[in-house]
Amino acid sequence: MTDWTIDGGRVLREGALRNDALHLASGHVAAAGAQGSRFDATGLLVLPGIIDIHGDAHERQLQPRPGVDLPTTLAIRDSEAQILAAGITTAFLGVTLSWEPGLRSLPAWRRLLAGLAEARPHLAADLRVHLRFEADNLDALDEAVADIAAGRVHLLAFNDHTPGIARKLSDDTQAAKYAARAGIDIDRFRALADAAMARRGQVPEGRRQLAAAARTAGIAMASHDDATPADRQAYRALGAAICEFPMAEEVAGVARAEGEAVVMGAPNVVRGGSHLGWASAAPLAERGLVTVLASDYVWPALMEAAFVMADRGTMALPAAWDLISRNPAQATGLRDRGSLDVGMRGDVVVVDAARRAPVATFCAGTLAWIAPHAAGRLV
Repeated sequence: MTDWTIDGGRVLREGALRNDALHLASGHVAAAGAQGSRFDATGLLVLPGIIDIHGDAHERQLQPRPGVDLPTTLAIRDSEAQILAAGITTAFLGVTLSWEPGLRSLPAWRRLLAGLAEARPHLAADLRVHLRFEADNLDALDEAVADIAAGRVHLLAFNDHTPGIARKLSDDTQAAKYAARAGIDIDRFRALADAAMARRGQVPEGRRQLAAAARTAGIAMASHDDATPADRQAYRALGAAICEFPMAEEVAGVARAEGEAVVMGAPNVVRGGSHLGWASAAPLAERGLVTVLASDYVWPALMEAAFVMADRGTMALPAAWDLISRNPAQATGLRDRGSLDVGMRGDVVVVDAARRAPVATFCAGTLAWIAPHAAGRLV
């Protein structure tokens, strides 16, 4: 493993940007330089690698068009390339395990886990699995519990989209969208949704089993799309200390009152609001009600969102960067990353602040990606 000195840039440490050199040795941030390679970061920012707590953009690599599936190994390789080029060093791939056939089915889940296991020795980015378990998918419950116990899952989220889907299925246009994603006709999809809804009484016990498995495995848990404070309280009782995409400001408020992490989407910040008409994430982050930004469905939105937050004038860039690095690390229990303190994992992104663009990405002390125009900075 090559040791590195990244010098000439402004390094983010202890909440401030300072002119300094950053040393990487044996995969970690080191106190002093050793014989090795040098990266000239003159005029650039040297920042902790981005940690994406929730992203499902990899679904576009697996299925670029409805019903058009690509090999899992190709999709993972392409996803990692995009992740690294976005400055992300740790990515929790949001994998929905639903009763729906196709992209979010149990066979698709198995293929992705197998593909990740095969690819992992060749990956630079730390790709982790964020299991988004659809509440009514009770036929997959035992397998999900087993996968959690086996260490194949790194974050568990409780999804409950089935009632909302069922309400939309009376509209043929909406039904066609879901059926196309599942690769079946509308009537068949409606029948599957009805069958799932018929088992709603078993959902609480299923959640309890998943939560127990997660607690035993020591992985973090999140609730998704909490609509009311009562929803948040119910998931908190299961051990879910991450509130993902709360549907109301009040929900975010009660989560923060309990010291819980609140996650919203970086695309929301970049676009100036939610594409679903929900709360705007930027002002909530400025008020401390949102503590983590996630890529959601656009990986490059994470870095852009940090700069947008800084541009708003209330939050300096170091604090904005915490939303996409330090805070998601803390929320998911990753104590070895999220900052550039000595001894931390050598996950670094070198950034051109003027362009708000990555120049180089280091993962565990290894140069994993470099922009073509930056080759001359290797000395």
